[in-house]
Amino acid sequence: MQAYSLVVQTDDYLIINKAPGISVHRDEADTGLLQQISADLDCGPLYLVHRLDKMTSGLLILACHAEAASILSRQFQERRVEKYYIALSDQKPRKKQGLIKGDMERTRRGSWKLSTGQSNPAVTRFFSCSPAPGLRLFLLRPLTGKTHQLRVALKSIGAAILGDQRYHGATPTETDRGYLHAWGVAFDWQGERCEYLCDPDIGELFLQQAVKQQLENWKPPASQAWPASKK
Repeated sequence: MQAYSLVVQTDDYLIINKAPGISVHRDEADTGLLQQISADLDCGPLYLVHRLDKMTSGLLILACHAEAASILSRQFQERRVEKYYIALSDQKPRKKQGLIKGDMERTRRGSWKLSTGQSNPAVTRFFSCSPAPGLRLFLLRPLTGKTHQLRVALKSIGAAILGDQRYHGATPTETDRGYLHAWGVAFDWQGERCEYLCDPDIGELFLQQAVKQQLENWKPPASQAWPASKK
């Protein structure tokens, strides 16, 4: 399995489709992902402006120079970047769509949980459907960018992500991946709105025809009837 595939390359940024199980940090591999991409493309040093968990596949934006890194990082900090994820669970959620909101609290061994507090809440909007018996597909739009936010959000409504060894205690060992994918991203660049979408290409369950058809129904995700969010 390749660590990534190239989605788009410009003079200022590039976007990859990161494979599941690949860390964006150098400390978990002899050669870090950014260093590998830079060598493959012969494009000089790259800058990480946001992150994906190791288990998460999908769209990752990398800046090609310091100025681009500053501009993109600021957009993430100011929550002007739209992000859309898809996830699969084998558990029935307590609600099928709406808002998941609460403070993130550390628990043991690097895990997190969602509390009822609202001092600095993680906010996620979502839809879901059942493309096949015993399977729940989620379309997620995080409005904040907290560590493990989506994984904890779905666990909090009783539908932990399949293959998530940290938060899905009952995940069977034969699950071929963690089923969370960064599907879409949109941001401003030089006066234009840039939008990218990338379907998952790894994972037996993501490749089921019923799942692929539902993704077609959800395109483009920005046009879905997302409930209005309060600032």
